[in-house]
Amino acid sequence: MAQRFGGRYSPGLGPQGDNRNPPPAAPIRHPLASRPKYVTIAALPFLFGAFFQDPAGMAGNLAAFGVIASGMWMTREGLAAEAAYQVRRVARRPAIPRKLFGSVLTGLGLGLGMAEPGSLAGAGIVGATGMVLHWLAFGADPMRDKGIAATDGFQGERAQKMIDEAEGHLSQMRDAIRALGDRQMDARVERFAATVGDLFDRVRSNPGDLSAARRYLGVYLMGARDATVKFADLYRQTRDPKVRASYETFLDDLEKDFSAKSRRLLEGDRTDLEIEISVLRERLAREGVRAAEATGGDPAQLDAPRTETARFLDGLLTPDRDKAR
Repeated sequence: MAQRFGGRYSPGLGPQGDNRNPPPAAPIRHPLASRPKYVTIAALPFLFGAFFQDPAGMAGNLAAFGVIASGMWMTREGLAAEAAYQVRRVARRPAIPRKLFGSVLTGLGLGLGMAEPGSLAGAGIVGATGMVLHWLAFGADPMRDKGIAATDGFQGERAQKMIDEAEGHLSQMRDAIRALGDRQMDARVERFAATVGDLFDRVRSNPGDLSAARRYLGVYLMGARDATVKFADLYRQTRDPKVRASYETFLDDLEKDFSAKSRRLLEGDRTDLEIEISVLRERLAREGVRAAEATGGDPAQLDAPRTETARFLDGLLTPDRDKAR
C-alpha cells in the first residue's frame, strides 16, 4: 500500500517529523450498512411488475415497493445510529428504534406485495416472516444507555440538550472548513472535535458537571464556530499563510482549554470516589470495633469478613493489608 513520504521539514509535520495534521478519521460506518441497498434492489420486481397488472395490482405493487424502500431507509438510519452508539464510550440509546420501524415496514411491504383477495392470511404469514428475517439480518436497536449512571432525568435531559446544541456548533465548523477543500485543515478540526467529544462524554456520564462545563459547551464553542466561519471566508479569498497559522494557533489554545477542563472534571470525579471510599472505610472500621467487642476481642474472628460482600469490600478497600503480612 502506498504511503505518503514525509520528512522533518515536510508540510504538515512538526520539527521532529511528527504529524501535526493527521489524515482525517474514517467516517463512522456500520459493517452492515450496505445490506439495505441490496434488499431494496431485491424488491425491484414489485416496481417493474406493477406496469403489467390491472390498476389494483399496480397500486398494490407500487405501494409494496415504496414501503419496503422506506423500511430500508429507516434501517439504514438505524444502522448509522447504532454505529455512532458503538464507537462512543458514553452514549444514550437512540431515541427512535429505527431498525424496529424498518422491520415493521419491511414486513408490511412484503405483505402488500403478496396480498390477493381471499389470501390475507398468507400475506400476513409472509409479512411476519419478513420481520423475523429483518431482525436476523440487521439485529435489534440498542435499548440501553452506555456508561451513564442513573441520574435525575431532568438533569440528564438538560445535559443532552446542551450537548446537542454544542454538536451543532461543531458540525457548522466542519462544514465551513470542508468547503475549503483542504484535507489538513479538515484533520485539524477533527482533532479538535475529538477533544471536545471527550468533554461531551464526561458530561453525559455525569450530568451534574453540566454547570461547570456550560461555558465550554455554549460560549466557547459558539465563538469557535464564528471564528471558523470568518477564517474560512477570508482564507478562501486570500490563501494567506499567516491567517492560517493564526487560526491553527487559536485551535491549539482552545483545544488545550477543553482538554484541561476534561481533566479537571475527571479529577473531581476521582476526588468524590476517594471521599466515598474513605467514608466506607470508616463505617467498616466502626463495624469492626463493634464486632471485636462482641467476640471478646478475638483477632482471628475480627479479620474474617462475615459475608461475601464484606470480603469483596475488604479486598477492594484494603488491598495492601495482605501484602504487609
